[in-house]
Amino acid sequence: MAYEFITTETDGPAFVLTLNRPDKRNAMSIATMAEMIAAAKEGEADDAVSAVILTGGSDFFSAGADLNDALAVQGAADGIDYFSNFHRLANAFETLKKPVIAAIEGFCMTGGCEIALACDIRIAGKGASFAVTSARIGTVAGAGGTVRLPRIVGPAKALEILFSAEPIDADEAYHIGLINRLVDKGGAIAEAKSLAALYATRAPMSLQLAKRAVYRGLQMDMDSALEFETMLVSLIYGTEDRKEGISAFLEKRTAEFKGK
Repeated sequence: MAYEFITTETDGPAFVLTLNRPDKRNAMSIATMAEMIAAAKEGEADDAVSAVILTGGSDFFSAGADLNDALAVQGAADGIDYFSNFHRLANAFETLKKPVIAAIEGFCMTGGCEIALACDIRIAGKGASFAVTSARIGTVAGAGGTVRLPRIVGPAKALEILFSAEPIDADEAYHIGLINRLVDKGGAIAEAKSLAALYATRAPMSLQLAKRAVYRGLQMDMDSALEFETMLVSLIYGTEDRKEGISAFLEKRTAEFKGK
């Protein structure tokens, strides 16, 4: 499928979605977000794909929201409509049946950072930087930053980042758990593809249900989350892949999963 503001490429088990608005520093317009959702669904539908990788390329990830769209917001109703685009995009990544990996080089700012937070795994090259700069322009993070950031780095560190509106470097981002892996500059996409290759050796339904259990479980009390987990693991015990996985382990061979 042809896109105007992004590019896509399938490289082995990795479906790479690249933001492609270099003149706008990969700012995410409403149209860009719609294309990102469509592309993610395209990757999800390909049985040969084990993970979707979101990247901005080698120079920068994203400057955040396209301010031309943001300036058109004139009131509360407009604001709700506008930010619903970010929420739909974040929800698309979090509910995708496959892992979503953000491969980050350069700056990852505000809306771009907030969408990276909605990815399952974040990998950054040295020299990358992260910020939610809403306080500089008199707004509040509106793409999930006040919700996902404290869940990932803790409320105190999240408030420090939100209050200061100053960037933090990749080393600090790794130290506080904002990113999962820190690699050499320029190496984020290769590391993401390496993870996709690893995930291709795992049972697809195991990854799908583990992801679902984690995100749903975060919204539940402990007992409810454990009950939900038990239902999911009971469900997967009836799959062909579970039988294949255990048989392969006992027979000391590589499992051949089919996603069934």
